[in-house]
Amino acid sequence: MRIMADERLDGLDKLVEDSTRQKKSYQFQVGEKLVYPAQGIAEVIEIENKNIGGNDISFYVLCVLYTDRKIMVPIKNAPAVGLRALMSDKEIEQVYTILRESSTHTFDNQAWNRRYRGFMDKIKTGSMYDVAEVIRDLYCLKRDKQLSWGEKRMLDTARTLIVKEIAMTRNQTEETIKKEIEVIFYRPDENF
Repeated sequence: MRIMADERLDGLDKLVEDSTRQKKSYQFQVGEKLVYPAQGIAEVIEIENKNIGGNDISFYVLCVLYTDRKIMVPIKNAPAVGLRALMSDKEIEQVYTILRESSTHTFDNQAWNRRYRGFMDKIKTGSMYDVAEVIRDLYCLKRDKQLSWGEKRMLDTARTLIVKEIAMTRNQTEETIKKEIEVIFYRPDENF
């Protein structure tokens, strides 16, 4: 099993706080499922305290579901990393609303790698609204031109992130959610 220290761990001085205040600020509990941006759903398997440079720092130890990846995130840094609770039903409905909207972007003269960077930046925010926009925009782009290999992969990644989270929240199968999303973009003359 791999353990990754969060890339945003720099600036430990920002993370240091007296331990009693840190203990009161736990947002997530052991066993709780949450979303880690661009990785998907993770479960808090432990809250671990480490002494780093003479300072006690509390970490969430996360296990990313469907992988063998473990990630340690300083509790104090969780909001900056983008850790968040699973979507509510109301938020899911907003995601579906975004998927149904027309794309506001025009991609006529943009190179695929520039579009790719913009889409990846949105996925990394951890916001399901941003991820929904990426899906919508890529499906719209797919109607006008062939997606590059990277864009196809990104569409699959973004769709997987949303499908897994909605399926987990609604206690439905991933296949059911995937079909719901595909129906939104279905055109009789296109193949998925």
